[in-house]
Amino acid sequence: MQRLITCVALLHQGIAALNEAHAGGVMAPAASGAVLGLFLLAGLWTPVVGTLVAAVEVWMVLTVGGDVWLSVLVAVLGASLAMIGPGAWSIDARLFGRKRLTN
Repeated sequence: MQRLITCVALLHQGIAALNEAHAGGVMAPAASGAVLGLFLLAGLWTPVVGTLVAAVEVWMVLTVGGDVWLSVLVAVLGASLAMIGPGAWSIDARLFGRKRLTN
């Protein structure tokens, strides 16, 4: 569920940046965030993509501006996905197997 919410937020930012591109907005961070959102939706390379999402969102906070709190929230979600890893319904789970930590 967390992957889905993060993906929807990233795709929303990417589509909004595409619509504002004609008004002179910066599109590169939001477009790269949208592509990373698609990777998260599929559950492919989740730890790497989660780290990149956090980095892109920090980049957006520092350079683009706009809705800072949405970018901070998505950065925290991306960082937590990098630490949690993929879910059971992901390409990573199918390729590498689902791993569980036990005490």
